[in-house]
Amino acid sequence: MPLTVAARPQTPGLRGAGRPARPGAAETEVLRVVTDARTPVFVTVRADGRRRYSYWRPLDSATGRGGCYVALPTAECDALHAAGRITLGEPLADPDRITYRVSAARTPAAPLRTLPDRARAA
Repeated sequence: MPLTVAARPQTPGLRGAGRPARPGAAETEVLRVVTDARTPVFVTVRADGRRRYSYWRPLDSATGRGGCYVALPTAECDALHAAGRITLGEPLADPDRITYRVSAARTPAAPLRTLPDRARAA
């Protein structure tokens, strides 16, 4: 009798070890977490230059999951920082690391369109 393998249900949009399936999805997810006012995100820069973006996930009483720190993908966070989509706050220095608060960059308001002269005269 051959052995059969039970298939694990996959979360839509994710593949493998929880990585987003489409390009840009990781950046979108990082921005979603950073813009949530209830979720403070921090980046810790170690003395050797290593960076770790993370936030605290509160315990969800319905699922029993959470109550731990969650790391965000460093490459995507660095790309968003280089593009000016996220900013770093004031540094908090310890002897072996510096911690910054991460927040979404404010985008300037779009300029108002002016009406053509014909529309204003009407």
